[in-house]
Amino acid sequence: MENAVKKEVSFVEVDENNEGQRLDNFLMAQLKGVPKGHVYKIIRSGEVRINKGRAKNLTRLKIGDVVRIPPVKLVVREPHEPDSWALKLIKQRYLHENDDFIVLNKPSGLAVHGGSGVKYGVIDALRTLRPELKFLELIHRLDKATSGCLLIAKNKRTLNAFHDIFRNKKIEKSYTSLLCGVMHKSPIRVNAPLEKYSLNGGDRMVRVHPEGKPSETTFHVERKFRQATLVTASPKTGRTHQIRVHAKHLGHPVAGDERYCTESQLKTFRELGLKRLFLHAKKIKFKHPTTGETAVFEAPLDDDLNRFLKTL
Repeated sequence: MENAVKKEVSFVEVDENNEGQRLDNFLMAQLKGVPKGHVYKIIRSGEVRINKGRAKNLTRLKIGDVVRIPPVKLVVREPHEPDSWALKLIKQRYLHENDDFIVLNKPSGLAVHGGSGVKYGVIDALRTLRPELKFLELIHRLDKATSGCLLIAKNKRTLNAFHDIFRNKKIEKSYTSLLCGVMHKSPIRVNAPLEKYSLNGGDRMVRVHPEGKPSETTFHVERKFRQATLVTASPKTGRTHQIRVHAKHLGHPVAGDERYCTESQLKTFRELGLKRLFLHAKKIKFKHPTTGETAVFEAPLDDDLNRFLKTL
């Protein structure tokens, strides 16, 4: 449910969580529900002020700056409280926590955030569970059906540091996945550009396309079964659905993948007892943004996936 409400003029003092942030991005976070075009309009018109002076959208904020935000109309969406089962599940999935970030073993079937028909996600559940933490933001994302290592920042400084780590590809991620069919060659490096597109029904998909973004994944065979292959997938880039689409490109889509498997492949693995996408972010490795020491976190494979492997 949505309601339109008028937000009166306000003065917001910049703290450490917003230090260095661009003015336009700061305003969009403050004025959720206001069209982006209107945000730029009120900056250009001079209605937004920093320390009583005019500013540009690219102005970087400093601690102690006072930002004047003029009256605007906000579209306020009725918040959805995460269900009790989701809160209980998240409580059980902590892998690590320190002053700067949290590492969760994200459960399959729960989106990382709400929106587009999804009432709530992991980050919403975490904010409900931890109201004492004033800053909680996703550092990266995992598909709804994927389980495993997920990083959440507890302050702006850490979030920015991790964005640099990801942007400079100074992070190693590996996934455990079961692929349809038997792969005989290992390792296999897939270097195929990926492009997003939409189906007529509006579903977002990804495909290999020469005009897509550069994308690279290496697949190492861990174990072969009669109808499937267990692999470790190591993505060098971080595109949407990258492992899933590169696996399909090899002719071996991820087992249980409702978007990229054929109906026959889906049916085969459902009859064997697989009820979800067999993709799990098992390990993440990087240099700690504060200490500079190498940090490695691993998420154990979920019980349902382990039980399924035993049936094979």
